[in-house]
Amino acid sequence: MQEDKLYHYSVIRLVPKVEREEFFNIGLILFSKEEKYIRLEYHLCTDKFELMCSDVEYEEVIDSLVTFKNIAEGSCDYTPIASLDIPERFRWLTAVRSTIIQTSPTHAGKTDDLNKTFDRLFKELVV
Repeated sequence: MQEDKLYHYSVIRLVPKVEREEFFNIGLILFSKEEKYIRLEYHLCTDKFELMCSDVEYEEVIDSLVTFKNIAEGSCDYTPIASLDIPERFRWLTAVRSTIIQTSPTHAGKTDDLNKTFDRLFKELVV
């Protein structure tokens, strides 16, 4: 029997007008220090985006999300932050921001299958 692994996750949010504090969920990042695991996925629904984001360019948001994903995956072509170890990259990605892309507070849990847990959380919280 596999032992449960401790993980932390945060929901990625799009906040079109920061001053209004309205947002919708567009992604998820999950990390486990002991397993040296980090995964970030996003889904930006174009219909929801068009309804809520009249002052924001869709491609700019996608570019930012691609950068987030590349940092999570450690792709050093994008920024020196991507060369940090996994826990530091997770902390950087989930740091409090006042931009249109923000993350929720982090939550913890235990699982015996990180990918399965990620998929379940992504389906429940994002898609």
